[in-house]
Amino acid sequence: MLWWLIVIVVVCVAALLYLRAEQNKRTARELEEAQADARVTTERLGGQVYQLSPRNEASRQALADASERYNAAGGQLDRADSAAKARLAKQTALEGLYYIRAARTAMDMDPGPPIPTLDGQDIAGEVDQPRTVNHNGRPVTAAPTPSPLTPNYFPGGRVAGRPVPAGWYSEPWWKPALIAGAWGAGAALLFTALFTGMPGVPYDTQAFEDGTGEAALDQQAELDSGGYDDGGFDSGGHDGGGYDGGGGYDSGGGFDAGGF
Repeated sequence: MLWWLIVIVVVCVAALLYLRAEQNKRTARELEEAQADARVTTERLGGQVYQLSPRNEASRQALADASERYNAAGGQLDRADSAAKARLAKQTALEGLYYIRAARTAMDMDPGPPIPTLDGQDIAGEVDQPRTVNHNGRPVTAAPTPSPLTPNYFPGGRVAGRPVPAGWYSEPWWKPALIAGAWGAGAALLFTALFTGMPGVPYDTQAFEDGTGEAALDQQAELDSGGYDDGGFDSGGHDGGGYDGGGGYDSGGGFDAGGF
């Protein structure tokens, strides 16, 4: 009987060791694939950064932002010890490619092929009309196109958990939050003044503050179609899901930026 117990223990230990070895192999393979994917995107970004020369202030600023993303992506890739961290490096490189497109647009060049969507870009909205407001005693302008007045581009997406609409701005009003990782008290006031009533940014200040952006509209539509009606209470079909407020980036499948 004792020998049978010993055999069972040995078999169990061997099985656990085998499963752990297979898991380690799978993890290493996923890391290698994610690193290769991120490296391709980062190298393509680097090629564009070194190839283009700015012709105006808007393209100069966009190329400076692209260069910053290139350096950041390279550093993240060097330190990546997991597939998730490698995907974060790719996400940073994709941001840089959006700035490359912006620079090319500012120089009246073909912007190149489409780029995969960034985290939060689908709920951030976009500036679709010029608007200037007074904020803390200075004018702040948003516009859908670059100009000497609006040389600062943002591709749209989340910054410190809140959505920032894609567009061109007179100043990078999101950068303090990007650096500090948190928004100041005046951010909601500026958002309200700059975007209220703008069709391209259909969500309100509350949706900006809680980070849901346009996803709040979907949630409200589900509530409106679910709840009460003239015939009484209808409990069908409410799903409050669909929003992921996580901080990690996962840009999914491979990306080919060829054709720039």
